Amino acid sequence: MSALYELEDALHDAGAGLICGVDEAGRGPLAGPVCAAAVVLPRGVEIAGLNDSKKLSEKRREALYGEITHKALHWAAAFAEVREIEELNILGATYLAMNRAIAALGADMELALIDGNRAAGIEYPCRTIVGGDGKCASIAAASIIAKVTRDRYMRALEEKYPGYGFARHKGYGTAAHYAAIRALGPCAEHRPSFLRKMH
Repeated sequence: MSALYELEDALHDAGAGLICGVDEAGRGPLAGPVCAAAVVLPRGVEIAGLNDSKKLSEKRREALYGEITHKALHWAAAFAEVREIEELNILGATYLAMNRAIAALGADMELALIDGNRAAGIEYPCRTIVGGDGKCASIAAASIIAKVTRDRYMRALEEKYPGYGFARHKGYGTAAHYAAIRALGPCAEHRPSFLRKMH
């Protein structure tokens, strides 16, 4: 077993019950929702190539998504929409999406392992793990589920709002995206507070 499984194994050895890993995708983009995922992996599962989603190709993430959703005991993904990002700010909206994902697991979690160093808005017993998507199997799995789920959402937006290039940049602030916003104006999926820095 790789080091990626050591943390959960130690928690299980100490008597912990159900543990989920939680991560998000889409905090930085100019458009689209933020997506969070929560994943409970069975003890002893091996998922070859599991890693932080940012270190994997899109094709590899899609393949791992299928394997994770097949092997996980429980998994869920949830969004916080642009309107909620604007109302709560991006950190508050991230917590909202994370809480929704944990709730959608449909099981009582003893502990949620949250990627990062902040979890003030999480409504469940939790602990933070800095760099968790590279250190902890269930967080790595959640990072892949969140990223693939959000990317699929953004690809679907391409048809609804053509011309912005959402299928390519997924809402991130690329030069082509900024050029499209200047040419077309923002659409309903753009985050007004994120566009204030535009010149």
